[in-house]
Amino acid sequence: MGLFSKKSSKTDVSTGKATSTSLEKGLENTRESVLKKLSRAVAGKSKVDDEVLDNLEEVLITSDVGVDTTLEIIERIQQRVARDKYLGTDELNRILREEIAALLAKQPQAEGKDFSLEGLSRPYVIMVVGVNGVGKTTTIAKLAWHYKQRGYQVILGAADTFRAAAIDQLQVWADRVGVSLVKQQMGSDPASVVFDTLQSAKAKNTDVAIIDTAGRLHNKVNLMNELGKIKRVMQKVIPEAPHEILLVLDGSTGQNAFEQARQFTEVTQVNAIAVTKLDGTAKGGVVIGVSGQFHIPVKYIGIGEGMEDLRPFDKDEFVASLFPSG
Repeated sequence: MGLFSKKSSKTDVSTGKATSTSLEKGLENTRESVLKKLSRAVAGKSKVDDEVLDNLEEVLITSDVGVDTTLEIIERIQQRVARDKYLGTDELNRILREEIAALLAKQPQAEGKDFSLEGLSRPYVIMVVGVNGVGKTTTIAKLAWHYKQRGYQVILGAADTFRAAAIDQLQVWADRVGVSLVKQQMGSDPASVVFDTLQSAKAKNTDVAIIDTAGRLHNKVNLMNELGKIKRVMQKVIPEAPHEILLVLDGSTGQNAFEQARQFTEVTQVNAIAVTKLDGTAKGGVVIGVSGQFHIPVKYIGIGEGMEDLRPFDKDEFVASLFPSG
């Protein structure tokens, strides 16, 4: 049974209960919203003309695909219309599916998307960044769970020392998942926590070290300085660390996610993105736009509460779920 199969059994470790989620179900609200808008865009039209393209542009922008990515998609479709003067509106889903998938295929691809560390350095160090409230801590827990399920040893580092709640929450998740956590008191130097975490990871031959970081500091300069210091300290222990800087974005915030991505990519070298909370929102188009605009691969998407509902992002399956055939 494939990863994005119609039915897949999974367990939420917070409850111990089996759940059942699918990509189609997780993207249901986004898909229904997009298809409804598309239906209105082509109403009374039999072929794709300038008016339909104008309406389609509005559909994509209001679906949180983003202006830059929308314009690129429209341009690609205009080129197809120029080749085929009688392109029918009934083919629009297929055209969108093909062009958006082609657009995403041009973006950089993330390493280890199936939670495999084959060919990667160990301990593989992941520094997780993002503003408070986007699902950063639960994403870390889900990552740890996935790696542990595959037989890897995992250690977490509680380097968000500005909030006691952040440390306590990470401890709860570490206990539930059954992995080690390195922490200090609230107000401690985050870089010190990172140093201890990586020293422990090396000493114990741990496979994966996942580092939580502060969701927000006083200003951009402080954030840049803090993340820069953490990276320098990491490299004293493991010269090539961090191997991955994972930015967590809340998909339900739509355009605000673009602004968060802009801020974090300006202060650190993000090389992977996780878009969470896509279930229950009609703003799933942000996945397409954020990858296209920032040229950073979306590595994971979150479509539910269960541990397995943090999924490796598959562009073809994602686009096919938004624009179904038939």
